Amino acid sequence: MSVVAPVLMYSTAVCPYCVRAEQLLRARGVVDIEKVRIDLDPERRHEMQARTGRRTVPQIFIGVTHVGGADDLIALDRSGRLIPLLAGESA
Repeated sequence: MSVVAPVLMYSTAVCPYCVRAEQLLRARGVVDIEKVRIDLDPERRHEMQARTGRRTVPQIFIGVTHVGGADDLIALDRSGRLIPLLAGESA
């Protein structure tokens, strides 16, 4: 499978859910993950909250699609929709 959609993940330094989400993405072939550390940049935290309406990390975007957090990512994978989304197909 070829990953073409860009992946962006809002995260913090100490976040087991962020690690779990990253492990799943890597297992599905994602090489590049743009990580935004909201614990280091308060403006990016505000950006994340404005874009997602959520306060928790991780918040994951694949292309323009807001996937949600780690549990949402895992559910997307289990439903068989993660790989097509990573391949650039719409959700």
